[in-house]
Amino acid sequence: MSATSSEKDASEQTAPLRPRGGAGSSRSQTRLRDAFLGVSLRAAMEVGGAPAEVLLQRPWLPVSIGGCQLLAKSWFGETAYHVLLTDVSCVWEERMDSSAIQRRAKELNRRLQAEVEAFFSHLCDVVRPCLTGSDGPPDGDAHISLARQPDGNMRIKLKSKLEELPFHWEFHCTPAPVPVVCGQLVRPLLAMSHLLQRQVEQLGGLLGRKDAEIQDYRENGATLSRERLQTHTYEEETYREEFMSKALPLLPSEQSEALGFNADLQRLYAAVVARGNARKRKLSEEQQTAAVAPSLGQYTSQIYIYIQIVRMWTLCPRPPGGSVSSEAGEGGKEQAAASKMADRAGAHQSVPVLSNPPARPSSKPKKKKAVGLFR
Repeated sequence: MSATSSEKDASEQTAPLRPRGGAGSSRSQTRLRDAFLGVSLRAAMEVGGAPAEVLLQRPWLPVSIGGCQLLAKSWFGETAYHVLLTDVSCVWEERMDSSAIQRRAKELNRRLQAEVEAFFSHLCDVVRPCLTGSDGPPDGDAHISLARQPDGNMRIKLKSKLEELPFHWEFHCTPAPVPVVCGQLVRPLLAMSHLLQRQVEQLGGLLGRKDAEIQDYRENGATLSRERLQTHTYEEETYREEFMSKALPLLPSEQSEALGFNADLQRLYAAVVARGNARKRKLSEEQQTAAVAPSLGQYTSQIYIYIQIVRMWTLCPRPPGGSVSSEAGEGGKEQAAASKMADRAGAHQSVPVLSNPPARPSSKPKKKKAVGLFR
């Protein structure tokens, strides 16, 4: 192989490994980050139920279970679920994976020997309408009741029929931890309140501009055709005082009546949490990219240095005489390696070594036995 072809091969191997942050490096980092996120997401869904972002995007829905008015949000996977319930005074939750569902099903149904996949779809069909505020379960044989426990827990009991056999299920909901309550309820409601306040301010500014427009029409001779359409000029402080005096007495006195999470508020809730999830996802990707880049750059630099060493070795000058055979080339490499080891040994044993070995004849070099590193 000639020196020109060796240099070309070495440059081709070296090109994609240069640590210059090019397109190849960016694609490698992107693939590594996506693989990490995919594994993390699957692990969260299998072990801990629904990922926090998936459940957060579900709006709170007003439901009635056993005559009790609640707000609920739920997620049902293939063989797992996560349920959140609140009456505004407390928040309860339950997370169940496949193994936990299997154990509880055997405890409540002694004759049930099926796997989770066989009866979980029936459980979802019966429970989902109750947790989404629908009219009721599809079959009339299902019955759901709710009972509060003395320890503060909540238990929802379900009775239905599965293939003409009785099927029992219970949701054991416990008070949710503070981070769950803040993330799923408090922070979104505060964001909604802030957003509605900004909307009120913008509407007040719009009314002020409309009043200026109407005043300009009046000054130029415009008149109303019907007197009942005439309105007073908008003044923010006066309007706020009148609104408070009229609206406060109309607030619901009962706690159950304050759970009216209508469709408009549900859409606003979904928009607020979607925006928050997008910001958190962008920040998480930036942090992961910053954490992966140094380690990836370190390994890329090491490989780059190794390729450069191989390239310099390939570009070493050859003895005069044109091209040599492959066997002679291998013998020359082995002889060079042996000379290199001899130079290192000479530094300790003070054995003289010839710095310039005699040149081999150009015509038909004899085969030499390999010595040194390779035998």
